[in-house]
Amino acid sequence: MQSNTLPRKKILLFGAGKSATCLIDYLLRQAEHHNWHIVIADGNVELARQKSGGSLYATAVQVDVKMDAQRNALIEQADIVISMLPPSLHSLIAGNCITSGRHLLTASYADEEMKKLAPEIRKKGILFLCEMGLDPGIDHMSAMQLIHRIHATGGKINSFYSHCGGLVAPESDNNPWHYKISWNPRNVVLAGKAGAVYRLDGRVKQLPYSSLFDPGRTVEIPGHGRLAWYPNRDSLPYIPLYGLAESSTFIRTTLRHPDFCTGWKKIVELNLTDETKQYNSNEMSYKTFFETHLRQNGFTKTDTLPGTEKALLTYLGLYEDERINNGSCTAAGILQTAIEKKLMLQPADKDMIILMHEIAYEFKTQSQKITSTLIVKGENSLHTAMAKTVGLPLGIAAVLMLQGKISLTGLHIPIVPEIYGPVLEALRKEGIVFKES
Repeated sequence: MQSNTLPRKKILLFGAGKSATCLIDYLLRQAEHHNWHIVIADGNVELARQKSGGSLYATAVQVDVKMDAQRNALIEQADIVISMLPPSLHSLIAGNCITSGRHLLTASYADEEMKKLAPEIRKKGILFLCEMGLDPGIDHMSAMQLIHRIHATGGKINSFYSHCGGLVAPESDNNPWHYKISWNPRNVVLAGKAGAVYRLDGRVKQLPYSSLFDPGRTVEIPGHGRLAWYPNRDSLPYIPLYGLAESSTFIRTTLRHPDFCTGWKKIVELNLTDETKQYNSNEMSYKTFFETHLRQNGFTKTDTLPGTEKALLTYLGLYEDERINNGSCTAAGILQTAIEKKLMLQPADKDMIILMHEIAYEFKTQSQKITSTLIVKGENSLHTAMAKTVGLPLGIAAVLMLQGKISLTGLHIPIVPEIYGPVLEALRKEGIVFKES
């Protein structure tokens, strides 16, 4: 432990929600070891206090992140800032970090708004490290380690698939969707709405939302059978970032059970993720909403649905007389209410993360293939695999930065050895280990 006479380094964390649990636990251990201090800022101060566990090395504070004075005062007192808030709020924090000259870490995508700040970040001599969670995050780091290793031996990569999914562990899999929610339910409902873009056999492919959830696209996962995958967002920008212009196939995917994709494909077809028309859910049962929605969207009754699709919709309660009682809602909002009732992790449930890279390459005229797989199970509904794999990379990177072991400046994602090398090594010590075959 450092001497108490030295100035205490301070880490400021915005957000104490589900994905922050394991991050906070890790930071508290590091704070005690190094005599640092953690400030946990959240709109719900009781939640922040609960997550701090009464540690002498942490302070819980209530903050309205949209209030400039509150936000800026906290940032000015910090050495490094981590944001676990929704991506739409990162720009507020980023602006203050630039003004105050503070490093910033997030698990969110480096979006266009963040990229516009790159010149100011570089000029200020600070590091903004984005995409530092699981997907994006651990997927980048583990993929780049493999890619750099193959390239270093003279290998030429022809095909790259990166699959990642937040799933339910087999011992907690007790519903026909074979899925339980371990992250933001709204994101589950809206996932894939923009469709997907990727490269397949040398050609750019675009899939609309309506074609995304095909249960027929599957991959064999060691020890877990076949899972379905669907293309994730726009894969193309990562081709140059990964240095894989040579690869004729480049696809980043999301993993789900085939039955999940069967059910969600039908949900999309029935326009149940619509965000336009409002319903007064206080006056409606799920059954009345469902029948009204189908009629207004030109669909016939679903009595003739195939058995699996009917069973999946039935499980969500869409044929029940129970009142929704959630005020004015869109179809997407009502669907979210339904899945929160039926598909949330229960206290003793365990979730599971699966991340797998499949890389085909040529080495000395011989065709080679490498598969690298990570499987992590959660402990319960609080200490989830999702929270562990999203939070730990952020915490580890923050510690390395405070120790001067990551000295980069500017706007980055974790695709360079200076970042992914020490972070992956620290993750291995936390039990996050890939197996290659």
